[in-house]
Amino acid sequence: MYAIVDIETTGHSSKITEISIFIHNGKKVIGEFTTLVNPQCNIPPFITNLTGINNQMVANAPKFYEIAKEVEEITKDTIFVAHNVNFDYNIIQQEFKDLGFSFKRKKLCTVRLSRKLLPGLKSYSLGALCSSQNIVIKDRHRAKGDAEATTILFKKLLDLDEDNAVFSTFLNSRSKQATLPPMLPKKVFDALPTSTGIYYFKNTKDEIIYVGKANNIKQRVLSHFYDKSKKEVTMCLETSNITFEETGNELVALLLESSEIKKRYPKFNRAQRRTNESIGLFSYEDRNGIIHLASNKLKLITNPIQKFYTETECRLFLEKLCENFELCPKYCHLQSNVSSCFHYQIKQCKGVCRDEEEISTYNKRVIEAINSVKFKSKNFVIKETGRTKKETAYVLVLNGIYKGFGFAENKQKLQSAKDYLNIISPQKDNSDVHRILKPFINHKEATIKYFENEINVDTFELFPNLF
Repeated sequence: MYAIVDIETTGHSSKITEISIFIHNGKKVIGEFTTLVNPQCNIPPFITNLTGINNQMVANAPKFYEIAKEVEEITKDTIFVAHNVNFDYNIIQQEFKDLGFSFKRKKLCTVRLSRKLLPGLKSYSLGALCSSQNIVIKDRHRAKGDAEATTILFKKLLDLDEDNAVFSTFLNSRSKQATLPPMLPKKVFDALPTSTGIYYFKNTKDEIIYVGKANNIKQRVLSHFYDKSKKEVTMCLETSNITFEETGNELVALLLESSEIKKRYPKFNRAQRRTNESIGLFSYEDRNGIIHLASNKLKLITNPIQKFYTETECRLFLEKLCENFELCPKYCHLQSNVSSCFHYQIKQCKGVCRDEEEISTYNKRVIEAINSVKFKSKNFVIKETGRTKKETAYVLVLNGIYKGFGFAENKQKLQSAKDYLNIISPQKDNSDVHRILKPFINHKEATIKYFENEINVDTFELFPNLF
């Protein structure tokens, strides 16, 4: 027995506004339940434009808790069927969860079934499939109209699967078919490695919509499919292909992920998408000998201590630095037009602004704060495991600037700046890279070599022997 379901929702808040369920015994429809639902929240205008359902229409409709029992009973002992099944199933499951109940059914997706039984089509959207199969959708983007069309499509798919082999495979509890995004071929997922690297989610236009990093690519990708958040569900519904790049170690994976996000600007990556840093943190000494920490536009600073994308980001960082090293907010330019800072009263400033602390003692903490931000040395190479046992990965920093990463065979001898620059993939230096590198540099087990002398990259002055 099958319950063929379609719902309409409020969009971002994902509350149901209409639900339609057709009960099918494999030969014909034997039951139906359709109703508008009061979502108890506003329906956005763009949703009304799409579905035709507005706030007035659902004002007197039953709330979900009033129909929950009927939904539970009519779908009991059935297989839950829908076009993009995870979307409808997850939202209904969440509605039950909000009421304190569980909702679990076996699932079948008509998109995935169609890809298997009707291969080679340009699109597997409900509209495109119905058009290719001469199915008329009487009321598009309304729950009953779409559910009825899905029911007709489902019966055609049942008839095409004469020996029930495809349906049985999709219903196999060990199969991940129902978990995978509807547009993603199973062979693509099966080809993913369990190694460390980055992966790309792509849509039907072959556009990269998400870049991720993982110590186990296959396992991490699978976790996206089980995630019930709105962002993850939407992203997975758009995913039709996944590619990957192995890195051999986590550090290179993090660096490559950051670089690719800034280069590709994927729509579902929020972190690290910014590309142009505009604010710089710097220090100067006033006439009294007190070292100040301040910020300004990056183009006005010659040697910034740290770079930031926004003034807010810089201020938050400076506040944290001030707190960790007990610095005076007045001399960190966090409090202006004051004779002495407010933090002295709550014992977070030792009183340099009131002449109660020696300037030399205060300056020592400022220098410690500055050194905590900077690399211990301007020139170093980090050695990491490669993609195979026969190679090693290297991350290179020269004159305090991140140059990139690369791989070299273990037997290859690398001794000069030119040697390392020749094997690396050049990358851009930014504050996100410094944030990534810091924990690895400070890790006890990191294989790293520091060099104190300035390196002239243009003339390729030789490093001392490395490793």
